[in-house]
Amino acid sequence: MASLFLALAVTTTGLYAGFLLTFLVVVMPGLAALPDDGFTAAMRRINEKVPGPGFLIVFLGVIVLPVLTLIAGTNDWEWPLVAAALACSVVSHVVTIVGNIPLNKALAEAEPVSGTVPAPTAVQVSVPAAPAGDGGKNGGMSGARDGGGDSAARTAFETRWNILHQVRTALSLAAFVLLIFAAN
Repeated sequence: MASLFLALAVTTTGLYAGFLLTFLVVVMPGLAALPDDGFTAAMRRINEKVPGPGFLIVFLGVIVLPVLTLIAGTNDWEWPLVAAALACSVVSHVVTIVGNIPLNKALAEAEPVSGTVPAPTAVQVSVPAAPAGDGGKNGGMSGARDGGGDSAARTAFETRWNILHQVRTALSLAAFVLLIFAAN
């Protein structure tokens, strides 16, 4: 039974680490290129969608399955690897719960700039011409970084959230590697 739990632990931890890594190397760099109102709107929407049932199964699985593996019994050489992976996952979750989630909540509660236009859908996409003096930065949206609510919210959120995200991604990747070694 321990080998089944270990295989499931490897799978869920790999899925979780992959999710975090994708966010680190693709999603956040993509969002970084957006103007403040687009960045804050996108992060708010992402944060509304992430805690769904599929994510929660994986999020909890990276803790529960290594615990079940240890309870079911492992070889002498597997035990320290599974325990170390569990420790990495627990610390990653603590970073998420104590760091990232409060920042997500603060961003959700921050007041967007009045008159902020919702993110365009595929049907509504249009790129306005850059006004004089804008030089094309901000995608031609010169008012996007106006120092209003979105700018302040982004400033309070982005750097801290990214640092915490890098920490939890590294911990999750370490947990995944440790579980792979334990399974072999």
